[in-house]
Amino acid sequence: MTDFSFSGLNPDTILDALEDQGIFLQSGLLALNSYENRVYQFQAEDNQRYVVKFYRPGRWTDTQIEEEHAFALELAENEIPIAAPLLINGETLHHHGDYRFTLFPSVGGRQFENDNLDQLEWMGRFIGRIHRVAQAKPFADRPAIDTQSYLDEPKRILENSQLLPDHLKTAFFAILNPVIEKASANYKSQGVIRLHGDCHPGNILWRDGPTFVDLDDCRMGPAIQDLWMMLSGDRQQQLLQLDTLVEAYEEFNEFDNSQLALIEPLRAMRMVHYMAWLSRRWEDPAFPRAFPWFADDKYWEGQILALKEQMSAMQEPPLKLGF
Repeated sequence: MTDFSFSGLNPDTILDALEDQGIFLQSGLLALNSYENRVYQFQAEDNQRYVVKFYRPGRWTDTQIEEEHAFALELAENEIPIAAPLLINGETLHHHGDYRFTLFPSVGGRQFENDNLDQLEWMGRFIGRIHRVAQAKPFADRPAIDTQSYLDEPKRILENSQLLPDHLKTAFFAILNPVIEKASANYKSQGVIRLHGDCHPGNILWRDGPTFVDLDDCRMGPAIQDLWMMLSGDRQQQLLQLDTLVEAYEEFNEFDNSQLALIEPLRAMRMVHYMAWLSRRWEDPAFPRAFPWFADDKYWEGQILALKEQMSAMQEPPLKLGF
């Protein structure tokens, strides 16, 4: 059985791994906000700040990680502001014992404001540029966004989860199952290209413009996946935001309006996948510490309500441009 934990990753192991690559610390390691992987910021003897990312064992193959790195470097070569991996001794992916790691330059900035129309316009242009590069060729080894991995497999995990209270299971699956059926019926894998895949505000740093970080979830999928997570507020606010994003996007790349019908199925897929992800990772001590509410009745009661609201959203007409 694959060990997905970081039980053997301690400060000595991290220092040894870095020193193997000729990197010697001048400062201590500052743990950054990451749960799927382990990520640390530090200052090296050259007075430069770096970020080292240790990949969760068993999640991706070396080839899949290297394909992520190649995509990031390709975007950087096209002058797209992205935190791309550093080449050290001719490689971007390094090994130390059971762990694989990568170094990045440390980039600063504040979080992108997804209710700021000026910033949304910037984002639309840059995502249009990312997708213009991305559509040149497909990923060979990275997976796609599909209902199997975002709905069917998560459902099986949730059915076997000990964290879902027994007295709420009937109500939970009474709404989860129709949500999955509706999302599966409405999601059409059309016009797939390489994507950032997880382009939410937390993965965008803002300083005189955006810097994209964390391509860990890059996959093949529809272009709208990299746009819809920037929408917020009520329907009228989302329509204005969407118009702003797409108008700027189309300065660099054509947008397929039919993909607007995928927004709510994709939102449902993310909701279901997220619950299963937390359940799957619960044995990692970092998860109960960071998400203590996940095992509480109130959380699952809230999810039942959220799934009902999402079911209603999927029954409404899709958002349209030029409202």
